[in-house]
Amino acid sequence: MKIHTYLSPPHMGKNELKYIKKVFKSNYIAPLGEYVNKFEESISKTINIKYSLALSSGTSAIHLALRVLGINKNDEIWASSWTFIGSVAPALYENAKLFFIDCDESWQLSPSLLLEEIQNRKTKKEKLPKALILTHLYGQMAKINEISKICKENNIFLIEDAAEALGAKYNGQYAGSFGDMGIFSFNGNKILTTSSAGMLVSDNEQWIKKAGFLSTQAREEEIFYEHKDYGYNYRLSNVLASIGVAQMEVLEKRVKKKRKIFLWYKKYLKDKVEYMPEIENSFGNRWLTTIILPCPYQKVLQALSDKGYESRPLWKPMHLQPLFKENDGIYNGVSEAFFKNGLCLPSGTKLKKKDVEKISRIVLENINRGSLKVKI
Repeated sequence: MKIHTYLSPPHMGKNELKYIKKVFKSNYIAPLGEYVNKFEESISKTINIKYSLALSSGTSAIHLALRVLGINKNDEIWASSWTFIGSVAPALYENAKLFFIDCDESWQLSPSLLLEEIQNRKTKKEKLPKALILTHLYGQMAKINEISKICKENNIFLIEDAAEALGAKYNGQYAGSFGDMGIFSFNGNKILTTSSAGMLVSDNEQWIKKAGFLSTQAREEEIFYEHKDYGYNYRLSNVLASIGVAQMEVLEKRVKKKRKIFLWYKKYLKDKVEYMPEIENSFGNRWLTTIILPCPYQKVLQALSDKGYESRPLWKPMHLQPLFKENDGIYNGVSEAFFKNGLCLPSGTKLKKKDVEKISRIVLENINRGSLKVKI
C-alpha cells in the first residue's frame, strides 16, 4: 500500500507563501537578504542567545563550529553515539578522530560514562578531547546541566546538536543555548522546516563572524575576489529564510501539538510499550513520539506500512555503523538494545486523535506482550 501518513511531514501555515511572494517581488532570492536577517533575529530572540547565523543545513552548522573552534587532524572529538550521522560526519571533513559515548536511561549521552572516560584519560595522562558534540535526541533535553559542568571543568568545548530540539527547555532555558555553540536544523521533517536549512548560534560574536566569513567562501573584503583561507557555500537563500520566518511564528503552537500527539499515543498504547522519558526540570518538544516495543520492531513497522503509515526504527548507533568500525568509544549496550526494539511513530502536526488511535491499534495488534525490560 502507498504511504498516506508520513513520519513528520512539513506543515505550512498562512504566512509562508505571503513572505515568499514578497521576496520574489523584491527579486532578492539569492543568499542573504532581508528575510535571512529576520530569520536569524527570530532565533536569537526566541532562545535568548546573542548571535545566530542562517546556513544551508544543520550539518554545515556543525562543520563551521568545528572550523571556528580550530579542530583539525591532531584533535579528538567526542560525541553521542546514538544520533544521526549528520551530527558527527563534519569531524571526518576535518580529519579529526571521533570517540563515541553511549546513552543512559534518559536515552541521551551518559554523563557518568563521559566522566568515567575523562578520569581514565587523566589516570593514563592522555590528552582530553578538544570538543564534545552532544545531541538532544528526538526533541528531548539531554542531562545538559551535568554535561556542561563536566565540559567546563575539563576545558572541553561543548557543541549542542539541537537539530531535533528547537523549543525544548531545561529549567526554562532553551536547547542550543547552554554550550559554547549550538545548532538547529530546518530539514523537511523537523518540527519547523524551510525544506532545508540550519542555524549556528552562540553568545560569542567573533565565532559567529568567523563562521559567517567561512560560509561565504572566505572572501576577503576587497572589490575583487581575494582569498587567504578556504571556505564554503553554506549560506541560506532569502527565499528559504522567508519560510523560516513564517514557521518561527508558530513554534509554540507546533510544540504544543507535538506534545498532545505524544499524550494521545500514551493514552492508547498505555503500558504496553516504553516511552522516551522527559528528564526532571525539562520540557521537550516531542518532535517524534518514540517507543520501545517488547519485541523487535520489524513486524510492527511492516504492519504499519501495509496500512499506509510510515514509521522508522530508532537511530542505529554510530559505533555500529560500518563507517566507524575502527573508532573507539565507551559503551554500555543501552543504545544497541533501544535500536533493536525501538520505533518512531507518525508524529506530524496535522494528525488527528482518530489517526493516532488507528496507528496505536495496529501497534498493539502486532506486538508480543512480554515484559518490557531494557537493562541499563
